[in-house]
Parts: sequence; structure tokens; C-alpha cells
Amino acid sequence: MFVREEDVLEAAARWRREGRGVALATVIETWGSAPRPVGSHLVIDEAGNFLGSVSGGCVEGAVVAEAADVIADGRGRVIEFGVADETAWQVGLSCGGRIAVYVEKVA
Repeated sequence: MFVREEDVLEAAARWRREGRGVALATVIETWGSAPRPVGSHLVIDEAGNFLGSVSGGCVEGAVVAEAADVIADGRGRVIEFGVADETAWQVGLSCGGRIAVYVEKVA
């Protein structure tokens, strides 16, 4: 299902208004081939619900896990993912691409 970036940001605001702990992940840099462009968002709440996409595969799972820590401690962080060509498809980064994702708590 295609989700517009505006829908992801609206969900972040709505979830905060509902009193949920929320983190927003944003693709801030890509190198080589990457499934999602710079500016792509994934919103995650404290229960692990999420909407949007920053990559796919194992990367998305790792971002959701990192978001739980960001919600708990309130400290944003940059996480980077990169893989060798032979393992790229397994984690959702085709052709050995690399990405950097900034994960921040939504206040």
C-alpha cells in the first residue's frame, strides 16, 4: 500500500495528540542504490506500530527497534546501514546501497 509522506507526518501528529510516545525516522543521506529517497519518513509509536518506509527489509525492523530507545531516552540519533553486494537483497538495500536515517522523538 502506498502511503504519502504527508500521511506519515499527520499520523505522527495525531498519535502525539492521543498521548502516545512517538519517534520519527527520516532518510537523511543515501549512497548508491537505495529503495527510498532522502526525505522519506517512518513514524513509530511506543507500542511498535508504524507507518511509512525508510527502506524495507531488515533495515526497517532495526529502525523500529532503535525508535523504542529514542522514545525512552529522548535523544535523537543517526543510524547508518550499508551492506556488501552479495547480501544487499537480504536486508532490502539493492546493489550494495547505503543509507543514513535520523531518528528523533516527536514532542
